[in-house]
Amino acid sequence: MPKNSSKKPVYAFIDASNLFYGGQKSLGWKIDYQKLLKYLNDKYGVSRAFYYGGIETFNFDYSILDSKPMDLKKLLSHLLKNLKTPKIGEARVILIERSIQRTKFYLNLERYGYNLQIKPVKTYKSENGRVERKANCDVDMTFDIMRYMAQFKSLIALTGDGDFAPVLCYLKKQGRDITILARGERTAKELRQLVGPDFRDFNYLREILRFKE
Repeated sequence: MPKNSSKKPVYAFIDASNLFYGGQKSLGWKIDYQKLLKYLNDKYGVSRAFYYGGIETFNFDYSILDSKPMDLKKLLSHLLKNLKTPKIGEARVILIERSIQRTKFYLNLERYGYNLQIKPVKTYKSENGRVERKANCDVDMTFDIMRYMAQFKSLIALTGDGDFAPVLCYLKKQGRDITILARGERTAKELRQLVGPDFRDFNYLREILRFKE
C-alpha cells in the first residue's frame, strides 16, 4: 500500500509481544525504534503509532480501571525505591532491574512519539507449579482499533497473531485499507490470506531499521 494521500490519517498498531517476541536474540538484530517510526511515516503516512506491551510493576499503585495511561516516570521512581529495600533477595533484584530497564525503554518510545498502551504483567502459578508472567494486550489493541476506526482510512498492523484476523477482516469489509507488517515465520496464514500482496515481511527491513552502535 503506498503512502496515503487522503486527508484521513493512517494509524499503526504494534503488537510488541508478537512482533518482537524474544527480542534481539530471537530477531537476530536490534531495532532502532526512531527509525521504525520514521519508516512508518515516510512509507505509509502513519500519523499515530500505538505500541502495546507489558511490564512487571511490583505493587505500583495503578489499575486499568483508572482509565488513564500508566505514569512511567512514577513507576520508575517506585522501582528504584524498591531496589533499595533492605535484605532484598538477589532474584528479586534481577527482576526489578529488568523492569527498570524496560521502563526506561518505554520512556524513550514515548519521547520518540509512540502512543504507549502499557499494562501490568500478571504473575501466577501454572498447573505444574511454575511461576508464569503474562501481559496479554490483544484485547486492548482490538478495543483501540475499533474505537479509533472512524478516524482512519488505512491501518498498518504490526502483528502476525491470527487472533486479530476477525477484527481486521471486519475493517476490510468496512472499506479500510489494511497492511500487515510482521515477521514471516510468525505470521498466521489467515492474516496473509486476508491482505494478500499487502503483507510485508519485517525481516526484510533489517538494513533499514537496524540499530547501529
